[in-house]
Amino acid sequence: MNKQLYGTLNNGAPVYQYSFTRGFGMEVRVITYGGIITTVNVPDRGGAVCNVALGFDNLQAYETHNAFFGCVAGRYANRIAKGQFTLDGVPYQLAVNDGPNHLHGGLKGFDKVVWDVAREITTPSGEGIEMHYLSPAGEEHYPGNLDVSMTYLLTDLNELRIEYRATTDAPTLVNLTNHSYWNLAGEGSGPIYDQRLQLNADHYTPVDATAIPLGELAAVAGTPFDFRQPKAVGADIHSDHPQVAFGHGFDHNWVVRRASPADTSLVKAAEMTDPGSGRSMQVWTSEPGIQFYSGNFLNGSNYGPSHRAYRQSYGLALETQHFPDSPNQSAFPSTVLRPGTVFNSTTVYRFGSNA
Repeated sequence: MNKQLYGTLNNGAPVYQYSFTRGFGMEVRVITYGGIITTVNVPDRGGAVCNVALGFDNLQAYETHNAFFGCVAGRYANRIAKGQFTLDGVPYQLAVNDGPNHLHGGLKGFDKVVWDVAREITTPSGEGIEMHYLSPAGEEHYPGNLDVSMTYLLTDLNELRIEYRATTDAPTLVNLTNHSYWNLAGEGSGPIYDQRLQLNADHYTPVDATAIPLGELAAVAGTPFDFRQPKAVGADIHSDHPQVAFGHGFDHNWVVRRASPADTSLVKAAEMTDPGSGRSMQVWTSEPGIQFYSGNFLNGSNYGPSHRAYRQSYGLALETQHFPDSPNQSAFPSTVLRPGTVFNSTTVYRFGSNA
């Protein structure tokens, strides 16, 4: 494990970077600002290593841009319609920062705070860090003090394991995810249209024109949303299906296939492969949903460590989560956390390379 100063924020706060090297040559780098994963170096079938996670190469870019590269999104990942919800009869109004809606925790979500490193972790099978943040009651207008711990662990099985834990002193909402963008050919290498994706989901949640779920679970069969068998990411990305066309690609929640709605065991939600390099990534999660965002709105204004502009579909996000707008959708799994209970969530990114 290596720790070094990454930079200093405009307010003078120092930000540190932790680097872990493990497994078959993997390296992961994380900074304390936003819990951001800045780098995931993975070998290809021939042993050549490159970074497969989109991001920046300096702290100022992370501080001044809102691309959500590699960060933890919260207190509520994804969208809440009009930033409004009612909890125990009390109405709340959150900031709206995505058209008419609240997105990824608001104007200053968990991606824009400095996390404390509670401990460094070194075991025979892996190493990592546990990060901590206390979100005070009223932050971004959420009720309750939310005490959050987040562990990043890189294992000898070539897995990046992320575990979240949260408690509260008053009823509140919580929905956490990591917002890394992936390109298994390497960041800055171009669009991911030819990379293949499989989603273990029979249903998705259709949305309105502002990306808020309509409240139904729609079957993927016979639609561009059917990724039950691996297919090229770009196969239907320009489909004239209305759900795809109005967003110029995918930005939807899929319902992870489980034995029952109450099942919270780790299951494989997604698998991504790059035929050119042979790299692969499986996503295992305890969450009920996964948001596949095909990088529709990358517009060339952001430049990565490769010094190449990130354009449409130069990377994709696979965000394990509870469903968008769950506080306003009674049929969706609840995102309410109450005192005396513990929010636990685990997601594992398992990397490999194929001959």
